[in-house]
Amino acid sequence: MNVDEMRKSLQSFGWVDYLVFILMLASCAAIGIYFALQMRRKAKLNQNLTNKDAEDDYLVGGRKMKIFPIAMSLISSFISGITLLGTPTEIYLYGTQYLYIIFAMVSMGFLMHYFYLPVYHELKLISTYQYLESRYDKRVRLFGSVLFICGTMLWLPIVIYVPALAFNQATGANIHLVTPMVCLVCIFYTSVGGLKAVVWTDVVQTLLMCGAMVLIMVKGTMDIGGPSVVFQKAMDSGRIEAPNFSFDITERYTVWSLIIGGVPHWLKSNAINQNMIQRYLSLPTLKSAQKAIWYFITGVLIFLVICGYSGLLIYATYSECDPLETKLTKRKDQLLSLLVMETLGNFPGLPGLFVAGVFSAALSSLSTGLNSMSAVILEDFFKTFAKKPLTKRQTAFVMRFVVVVFGALCVALVFVVEQLGTVLQLSITLSSVANGPLLGIFTAGLMIPWVGGTGALVGGVVSLVFMMWMCVSAQLDLASGVIKYARKPYATTGCNYTFVDFAPMSLVAENITEVLEEASPPEFKLYSISYLYYTLVGALIAIVVALAVTFALGNHKVDSVDSTLLSPFARRWIERQRLNKALVPTSTDPKLPNGNFKTLAETKT
Repeated sequence: MNVDEMRKSLQSFGWVDYLVFILMLASCAAIGIYFALQMRRKAKLNQNLTNKDAEDDYLVGGRKMKIFPIAMSLISSFISGITLLGTPTEIYLYGTQYLYIIFAMVSMGFLMHYFYLPVYHELKLISTYQYLESRYDKRVRLFGSVLFICGTMLWLPIVIYVPALAFNQATGANIHLVTPMVCLVCIFYTSVGGLKAVVWTDVVQTLLMCGAMVLIMVKGTMDIGGPSVVFQKAMDSGRIEAPNFSFDITERYTVWSLIIGGVPHWLKSNAINQNMIQRYLSLPTLKSAQKAIWYFITGVLIFLVICGYSGLLIYATYSECDPLETKLTKRKDQLLSLLVMETLGNFPGLPGLFVAGVFSAALSSLSTGLNSMSAVILEDFFKTFAKKPLTKRQTAFVMRFVVVVFGALCVALVFVVEQLGTVLQLSITLSSVANGPLLGIFTAGLMIPWVGGTGALVGGVVSLVFMMWMCVSAQLDLASGVIKYARKPYATTGCNYTFVDFAPMSLVAENITEVLEEASPPEFKLYSISYLYYTLVGALIAIVVALAVTFALGNHKVDSVDSTLLSPFARRWIERQRLNKALVPTSTDPKLPNGNFKTLAETKT
């Protein structure tokens, strides 16, 4: 059997599998219809429902959501198909070093809990970028909104493309036929059902994702001979790694890049991202939102461990016949799909469950992104520039129209993503273009009271231009082969099929373990640093330039800054400074008891 015949023999996606997949899509659509009818019923019963109430109901669930579904929605939105398929590929190719990023995740939780979320929740925002107008001015708000839309439009096509790869591996179906049909269902339930439909479909999709991954993990481990075999093969090939404490910033992963670079990477996805903040703000109290953070982090860490183990399981299964070298898989991110078809292909319905799980992850992220863009465009563009307030009908039309238009655009951009590299690195690199500057602007606003509006805008623009140059240059060098990363050892001596010249592999390579040669150290370029540092670089440039411009213009006085727009620690500091200015100690005044104070007005009198 040659490699093409082998590939076709694994595409055993039967009618039961299609039925499971269609039932998943139908359940999502049904949830959307249910909440659309519920909103209509509520509007009929309550004729006095204001435009603001209708917006809150559609965009933040009336701010009455429960912790469990919101936590599940946060997990589902964050764990896209990029994580489900990209992380196992990363572990298979480069080892377990990436998994040390879990420490950055926990650190991010503390920052989010104490510094970012208290401010957002107190302000009762719908668009996160309303904060930028309150803290700086309208120019910065519009700049932030445009960056969010651009960043989301760079990310969502990758999210859609990934599960289409899994479907292609399982069925052989054309990627560009699958994506429009599935996305149509997502656009439908997101546009009609609002946030409540998105959240509750996320709950269903999270359970599907988890079930699919656990099923693969258990069945694949049983087939290979147990966990001991998986870990032994991983140890022998050097895939299980101790922390790398190298200070070389060009290395793909070190402890420093995973933690120092990882914290800003997680922060930009949680602390400033409309997709996530919108869910936290749908909870009624700050305390419940803070609980949701830790439930979310726990869920994400569990998924990361499962995905990491799946990467080791892929290697244990194909340790003697690398499917990338033999071209059994056409793309790197199809490795997990290949494992599924080989281990579950003989069980009708189980491959369908896996594909449904991966698509669930994508649909969750897509619905979240579209719902968030609907909120941002309504609040930051239509309401800002409308000459008169929008009516309820106009508001409803705008929110749904945005979902449909941007959903269709995301589907079209899948053609571009297909030409680019591995999805995990690609998504992190491209998201840094917009989110690095945004993280810097938000962090400066929350924690550095001296930064003014003009400084923040200039800092953001300078950072954006620099990050565009950095990320595009890195992707071009990666595509042309200038930047290469040495992968872990692999072999092709145990294949039971022929490939390339259709000669048995045992004749082509006798007992040879091939290792991709590590290229000689290239000339250092700034953009050749680990891609995990990109968000940090963008944020630091924005903050430093913002401070420099603000001080150069002499606009660094903090008296006019509203302390409620600052993080709790900055708020306490600035209020203490104001108190010290307002009160003059008079302990040396013989007419007053030691430690008494006079106000400045009394002193002048």
